[in-house]
Amino acid sequence: MSERIKPVHAQGFFTLSLDGLVNQVTVFDYMDPDGYYASLLEDENVLEDELWKLVANMQEFLDQEKVIINGRRVKPKVRGIDICWRGDATRPSITFFITFQGRLRSGLNAYEDYYEPTIAEYDYEFYWIFPPQVSISEALMPGKHEIVNDRILMVWVHKGTYVEGYERIAFWVPQDRGE
Repeated sequence: MSERIKPVHAQGFFTLSLDGLVNQVTVFDYMDPDGYYASLLEDENVLEDELWKLVANMQEFLDQEKVIINGRRVKPKVRGIDICWRGDATRPSITFFITFQGRLRSGLNAYEDYYEPTIAEYDYEFYWIFPPQVSISEALMPGKHEIVNDRILMVWVHKGTYVEGYERIAFWVPQDRGE
C-alpha cells in the first residue's frame, strides 16, 4: 500500500433494533494521490487480498475496544467490506459492515465503549438511530453531539480534538416492546 494514502474523513451509522442487534456501517474517505486502490481493479485476486487485509485490520482494531451493553461485553464483528470512489481514482472510500449483539431490558439500558485515547487525525461524524419506542436519556461522547426527537444521536468530532477513549449512551426501553 502506498505510504501517501491518507485518511481525510469518516462517518459511522449505528442502528439498534429492539432485540439488541446493532448494525454499524462505517465509511472512511481517503486521499490516494497515486491511485493505488484504483490500480487494484486490474487484478481481482489482488483486490480481494487487499480487502481481506483491510477486514483483518479493522477486526483487530475492534477487538482492542471493550464494548459493553448492560454490563456485558459484546464483540463487534466485521461482516463485509466495499470500496468505491468519490469522483475519481484519487478519492477512494472504504465501507465496513459491522454487527454486534447485546441484551436489552425494559427500563434503563446502557451502551459503553472503551478504547485507546487519541487525537482525531481527521473530521468524523457518527449517528445512532434507535427504534421509535426507545428514548436516549444521556450521551457522553467526544466532540459535540445533539439528540434529535429523543432517539437519534448525532456526533461531530473535528480534526485535532482530544478523544478520551470512552463513550456512553443511556437509553430507555419501554416495558411493552411490541414482542
